[in-house]
Amino acid sequence: MAWIHHLTWASSLHSHPLMRLSRLVFLLFLVAQAADGIFTYVAVTALGPGVERNFVLAIWMALVGPAPTLVVAKGVAVAAGVLVYRHGLHAVLAGLTAMYAVMAVGPWIHIFATWP
Repeated sequence: MAWIHHLTWASSLHSHPLMRLSRLVFLLFLVAQAADGIFTYVAVTALGPGVERNFVLAIWMALVGPAPTLVVAKGVAVAAGVLVYRHGLHAVLAGLTAMYAVMAVGPWIHIFATWP
């Protein structure tokens, strides 16, 4: 009968407000990664790899193209985010998400808003 108590405790844990908040942070992290990937792809396709400020990514984009480079880069970023989330480092993930919003997605939004 101990397993029934465990199942009840586990189901109540999943509806706990902190668990919902951590899932929201993880979802926002994934959205930030997707937005950065899409914005980067559009800009690099239109203007060339020189608009990418990450030197390593710009080189790979010139060598193999923006799509494969961004799929690998975003895949690595998401995998790292999953590890951070699964290890319960939700404050770290929130910080990374905020940094991504300000330092990656924000500049692309500004560029596209002023794009002729």
